[in-house]
Amino acid sequence: MATFSSVSRQHVLQALAEYDARGGEEFLEAYGFSPSPDYPLVHEGRSYDSRAVLGVAHRFATGRLAPPDEFTGGMDAAVTILRKRGFEVTEPATARRPAPQRVPRAPRTPRSPARSTAAAPPAPKVCPTCSMTLPGTGICDYCA
Repeated sequence: MATFSSVSRQHVLQALAEYDARGGEEFLEAYGFSPSPDYPLVHEGRSYDSRAVLGVAHRFATGRLAPPDEFTGGMDAAVTILRKRGFEVTEPATARRPAPQRVPRAPRTPRSPARSTAAAPPAPKVCPTCSMTLPGTGICDYCA
């Protein structure tokens, strides 16, 4: 089974360049792919057979062509790999999944500061001469 972790964006671009140079039918025939109109790869306004392009990109990356029956995970995996490499792959109308419905949330209101039911502790007493906090005796340790 082929894995495509070694396939980079550059390898896919090389496969697309060869696809353009040979033409679609000759490209598919040269590498033994049958036409697959589902999940076309769209690049610079042109549409390409995504399975064949990914299989040939695998060849550029590893030296070994990945035939369609070796794609691990099927077309979903191939589409995911191409999208991760920055390419647009469209899904056929029959395969499109409905977009998940989002439930609108009510706008958030800012929280008011927490109010404590306990009374705030009294402010500490300060010596009028040196401005030090007074001990519990109420007599300044420095000035007395």
